[in-house]
Amino acid sequence: MSFDTSTLYLFATMVAGMLGAMLLLFGKQENIPALKWWGTAYLLGASSVAIWTIGGATLGEPLLLALHALGFVACGMVWNASRVFHGRKPNLPGLFLGATAWVGTVLALPSLNPAMRLIIGAAIVAIYAGLTASELWSERRRTMQKRWPTLVVPVMHGCVLALPILLGSLLRPHDESFTSSIWVTAFSIELILYAIGTVFVIFMLVSDRAVTVHKTAASVDPLSGMLNRRGFSEACNRVIEREAAAGRPVTVMIFDIDHFKSINDRFGHPAGDEILKLFSTVVISNLRISDLSGRIGGEEFAALLACPLEEGVIVAERVREAFEASNIVCEEGPVDTTVSIGVAGGPAGTELEVLLAAADTALYQAKRTGRNRVEAAEELPLSLEKWRRKTAGRAASARQAPAAT
Repeated sequence: MSFDTSTLYLFATMVAGMLGAMLLLFGKQENIPALKWWGTAYLLGASSVAIWTIGGATLGEPLLLALHALGFVACGMVWNASRVFHGRKPNLPGLFLGATAWVGTVLALPSLNPAMRLIIGAAIVAIYAGLTASELWSERRRTMQKRWPTLVVPVMHGCVLALPILLGSLLRPHDESFTSSIWVTAFSIELILYAIGTVFVIFMLVSDRAVTVHKTAASVDPLSGMLNRRGFSEACNRVIEREAAAGRPVTVMIFDIDHFKSINDRFGHPAGDEILKLFSTVVISNLRISDLSGRIGGEEFAALLACPLEEGVIVAERVREAFEASNIVCEEGPVDTTVSIGVAGGPAGTELEVLLAAADTALYQAKRTGRNRVEAAEELPLSLEKWRRKTAGRAASARQAPAAT
């Protein structure tokens, strides 16, 4: 059974063109620059191959040379699209390097036979495929098991492109019929599979990126930019497990901005929001990059440090002093920027809820003894249920106090 190579090339360009239009349209709708690069590359490459296949030798040597160069630019755009997808700048010299090398080689060696031209062209595209695989492999958001297609598809394409190099240069270097052999037919079929496979990889990466963004949004407090209660809890549990495996203790601290309700009442909620943003900046600035922090409610923040209790108290005192030194003054007058902090530590493997319970008790003690101070928990709670009931009782008393006044 024989295949007409021209028909296969035309079918490949039709598939690539439709996929390119789809990528370009989706990239514009979702405002994803990388998809625009990929879509344009597909359309550019499909157009150049289609014109070359239909026109053939009637186009003339200069136009054929330009069409081939355009195809190599499309390959460079695919590589640059993978760079843009990962937040890197396009490599414009590299974008045109393949086309420049091709044109320079053909002009410098006009006597090259078609087989050698095919070999050189395949080598250029194989290099771009390798560069694309390298960029896609740098996507670290997936596990090894889920990321393998991002490497396998471009690498397989590069291997198929390297096949005519091996066969043409080693086995049949001077055979003029090589360009119309079964290997070239196989190459044209592979182009179709590569076009479809690459789009699959692209949408897999885009989908994964979207899932990651949504997960991050669900775990981050939009006002402060810190982890919210859910995100903080999940991250802390992972750190506690890691430190427990190494036998290291952890320390938790809870921050409560003093008189925050009065700040909202006197200066308005926008001013209160600015205080919350300021405090989140103070916390992050005074913690190590490996420490965790989050906003767990209203004016309450928390942090987890992989260190003994004594070191945690020192860090908490540093945060307290930095926030107090903020000295914010607005038109209505000076704004109180003080915070009460409860700190609790425990041996390796202590559960987060136990540490938070102890830190909350210490925080309550700090507020009861004057605020703007750091208190360390003397011991961990024996029963979380008793702590929950005590916390609920304090909250009920706090709600009743304003009503009584």
